[in-house]
Amino acid sequence: MSKLLKLAVVSLGCGKNLVDSEHYMGILAGETDVRLTERPEEADVALVNTCGFIEQAKKESVETILSLAEMKKSGQLKKLIVSGCFAQRYREELLKEIAEIDAVIGTGDVASVSRIFREVLDDRRVGSFEQKGFLPEADTARILTTPSHLAYLKIAEGCDRKCTYCIIPDLRGELKSRKIEDIVAEANRLAKNGVKELNILAQETTEYGRDLYGKPSLATLLRQLVKIPDITWIRIYYLYPGSFDRELLELYRDEKKICKYFDFPIQHISSRILQKMGRQTTGPAIREKLAEIRREIPAAVFRTSVITGFPGETEQEFLKLKTFLKEFQFDYAGIFRYSREEGTPAYDMEDQIPEDVKERRETELANLQREIAAQRNKKRLGRPVAVLIDGVSAEDPELLEGRTMSQAWDIDGKVFVSGDAKPGEIVTVIPEQNFDYDFTGKIVEKKKTGRTKRNIIKRR
Repeated sequence: MSKLLKLAVVSLGCGKNLVDSEHYMGILAGETDVRLTERPEEADVALVNTCGFIEQAKKESVETILSLAEMKKSGQLKKLIVSGCFAQRYREELLKEIAEIDAVIGTGDVASVSRIFREVLDDRRVGSFEQKGFLPEADTARILTTPSHLAYLKIAEGCDRKCTYCIIPDLRGELKSRKIEDIVAEANRLAKNGVKELNILAQETTEYGRDLYGKPSLATLLRQLVKIPDITWIRIYYLYPGSFDRELLELYRDEKKICKYFDFPIQHISSRILQKMGRQTTGPAIREKLAEIRREIPAAVFRTSVITGFPGETEQEFLKLKTFLKEFQFDYAGIFRYSREEGTPAYDMEDQIPEDVKERRETELANLQREIAAQRNKKRLGRPVAVLIDGVSAEDPELLEGRTMSQAWDIDGKVFVSGDAKPGEIVTVIPEQNFDYDFTGKIVEKKKTGRTKRNIIKRR
């Protein structure tokens, strides 16, 4: 093996997983003989950080692992490391069935990756699962893979809820929150390195701090983060409707830096199905909470996720969910057919829905949501809107692309812009056309946001 090792880190799944991958990269880049590459086919060592939440994610993880295993078999790769939720869940099977894997490491072993890496290079086969869920600190090495003006900020790990369809608490452990001072310290470091947009992550952000401070403390944290001068936008993911209290609502309403973007995974609107899911809320309570937010913040943008085909879901309950989506008009919605996951209470429930019925229901809801989004987006045409420029469009190098406060990076739509601006700048754009979730428009005004710096946060 050459003295200078090329390492490729492949990250699958959610933003929380991406943060872990960025820490893997930061820690391993500190090794004197390691150089990072984005291309596994150029690498000596590949680390794939997997997702194991639902069937589709598991399939992607398996396909990626097998593809990299073939590269190792052919001699392109020298070493293969598998980490993340899928690795935590199927660690024994992976070690037993795929000989090309050199290490399988769990969700809590990010900080140990340098030691594991060295053991692998010494031709030792490693299985490491010391704990569940990795909680970084402000000075944990990290290399951002997002555009240099935005970053994910993980504030907690794990979850104490026991939703009957969800395997995540078994893979990531119970709720573990970071201290407010530590999160603020990392946010300040990100801002000093040019980050303008913070994207706040946890398994359930509205529960942040309950384990440390005896009560949910997201509002207390946000009041500190909005004080950071160079941060322009703060976006929060994975809010739980039942935990979103009046204090948070007023903070959203009154604080200009907080994007009026409400990511509420409601999962269903039938109280009976919600009870079977273990969601600890009811359909009327969800309706009331969403209506209250829309009354207080008319410009609010809503993203949700829903599960159809849950065991025992009747056709009437499916139609009730469909009607609610049509009535409330979410801006964005992830539509998922129920994935039967071994190890969860729902796996053994009676009245499992046939796959063809789940597929039909999923398709109906997805088609409906596409129509709703198109109608809502047409109403935004011709109205000036602030757009954060992400860079040159990969689809058309003659255009720039960016996002409004209503569009989360790499999840929602984009705004394709004609004009002159730099990544990290906020410009005023007049949207002229919309294509499903995307817009085109022209820049009419710029807002100075300071200089964008490089995106590497070094270990202190």
